[in-house]
Amino acid sequence: MGHAATEAAFAAALLDPALPPPAGLTTARGAPDAKRFAVYRNNVVVGLRTALATRFRVVERLVGEEFFALMARAYIAGTTPTSPLLFAYGDDLPDFIEGFAPAASVPYLADVARIEAAVTRAYHSKDSEPLGIAQLAALPPETLGDVRLAPHPAATLVRSRFPVGSIWQAHQHEAVAPVSAPGGEAVLVVRPGLEVGVHILPSRDAVFAGALLEGAALGDAAAQALAADESFDFGAALVGLAGLGAFAGTVTIDKGDKDDGHG
Repeated sequence: MGHAATEAAFAAALLDPALPPPAGLTTARGAPDAKRFAVYRNNVVVGLRTALATRFRVVERLVGEEFFALMARAYIAGTTPTSPLLFAYGDDLPDFIEGFAPAASVPYLADVARIEAAVTRAYHSKDSEPLGIAQLAALPPETLGDVRLAPHPAATLVRSRFPVGSIWQAHQHEAVAPVSAPGGEAVLVVRPGLEVGVHILPSRDAVFAGALLEGAALGDAAAQALAADESFDFGAALVGLAGLGAFAGTVTIDKGDKDDGHG
């Protein structure tokens, strides 16, 4: 068995208690020791589960420690860490939750997990100066519709048919108040400076924010937002998003493919 295959077998056995210890793994006496490997396996799994519980605190509070431990164990069994940095483990846990049948009775759980995953990514993202209001004001009005704004490295938008931003905020306190917000919410996670911000956007701005963060020009994004909600206010939405730190300092204009010098 080659080195890569040996590593793969070791990793698989480490995360799946149904598998025997890898072949060739022995004590100094040359004998296999399943009990020692089981202890090591348990320590690894506990470490990964603790990392998930630390990153997804609200998810754990919503379902309880016992359920979270079972769900985490199922996730860990099929998900090998790809980075030595444990804070990055669990990026795809929200997708796993969506397909985890026992969690179906909490339909908003995956989107709450997406907020928590975004918070961690924002905290550890690359520092970047956010786009300033003065830079926006300096843009030539005749080219405004063709402007594309670069998303800030820390920015993530989570759109849900549930009030997940309100649910997340309610669970930032020891005593959880009932969530009365109706309908879905769009939640913008940013870190324009040192602190991560989690902001519930006005519903009329959700389409606009999503389009811009996906790379649409201002004119196209505004047209999509107006089609979705006639009360959409282009100026207020743009200034509001920039003020929250949603965009990096680079501005490009489609016509002529020229940078306007604000980068």
